[in-house]
Amino acid sequence: MLAALRKFDTPTICNLLELFDSIPRTSGYMDARIEPCFPHLPPMVGYAVTATFRSGAKPRGGDVYSGLEKQVRMIADTPGPKVVVFQDLDDPAAAATFGEVMCSTYKAFGCVGLITSGAGRDLDQVQALDFPCFTGGTIASHGYCQIVDLGVPVRVGGLWVNPGDLLHGDRNGVATIPHELAAATAEGCVGLADAEAVVLNYLKKPNPTADGFAAARQESGRLIAALSTKLKSQVAAGR
Repeated sequence: MLAALRKFDTPTICNLLELFDSIPRTSGYMDARIEPCFPHLPPMVGYAVTATFRSGAKPRGGDVYSGLEKQVRMIADTPGPKVVVFQDLDDPAAAATFGEVMCSTYKAFGCVGLITSGAGRDLDQVQALDFPCFTGGTIASHGYCQIVDLGVPVRVGGLWVNPGDLLHGDRNGVATIPHELAAATAEGCVGLADAEAVVLNYLKKPNPTADGFAAARQESGRLIAALSTKLKSQVAAGR
């Protein structure tokens, strides 16, 4: 299922999820504050391991990077693939949430990407890891970075993310896939692509007409409606 989801971009995932009519079309994805650091990388698919972060003041105890070893133990005990998701508690972000060392650590322990509402750094070095990262910006220093809480609901880019949520992200952004819809989503993307291809293939023909375009859109809409009915039936039967 996860391999199938990786074959499609995040907009296709969002379009497919709309066919279930289970959540509003304006929810289930992160907003424009969260951008990909490495847009050339293929889609990222994995389960959220969450944490909160701050870097704007000295820690009351311990040192900077306090909490990292505890986080790594949690990640090591969590089935993969995993996506590290940070909510930066500073507003605005005071320093970078991650750099080369942290991303190398997460990748070594089975993580396939990182998302933070804060900032990142060491982008050249992290890019060499082929490790997808999504951030709200870039800051050169790590400040007094501290991992505050682990395994808690976090809010990133306007989206609440819970531990274990299934995430899909690429150069277009990040979306969540409800667990109960994941298998049907993976299967349905092929049908959706075929339905959209009806219009796209018509537009590649020489001398398209408005009537021909309307007919192609009508046929595409019919296929999408049939796909929606099929997907809803599959999900209902599986409950």
